[in-house]
Amino acid sequence: MSIERVRAYLSEKGLADRVMEFDASSATVAQAAADLGCEEARIAKTMAFLVDGHAILIVMAGDGKVDNPRYKAQFHAKAAMIRPDDLVEKVGHPMGGVCPFAILPDARVYLDESLKRFDIVYPAAGTASSAVRLTVPELESAVEHFSGWVDVAKGWRPEA
Repeated sequence: MSIERVRAYLSEKGLADRVMEFDASSATVAQAAADLGCEEARIAKTMAFLVDGHAILIVMAGDGKVDNPRYKAQFHAKAAMIRPDDLVEKVGHPMGGVCPFAILPDARVYLDESLKRFDIVYPAAGTASSAVRLTVPELESAVEHFSGWVDVAKGWRPEA
């Protein structure tokens, strides 16, 4: 199961005790925020895209949405999300549990600037009913195949 792989991976980083499991689904930002009792923006959602046949994961604040022109400028491709049926094969986690931990070797992870305004964020932990509590620096150091920070989200700040 995906959450066991995430726990084992985070254990190597000394963070396995931060993993939480819920009785109800936390697959959406709203559900996760309700389960955690926090604002939706603190949910670090992981969005999965295909670029040249490879998985690109972008972790952004729960109140962010992909800004297509910024995405295209960053990745030189149109934003094309991975189909839910292909997530396990391309990323290693099912829909609702996609996270930047214990992922397949070919996937690359980027963190969006929208996360930097928080001290604590909550990404998923491999299932649709899990999360992990991390500081942003802990998240950055725990991300597998970290490829850098990007600024591709809109909706979280006053847009000019």
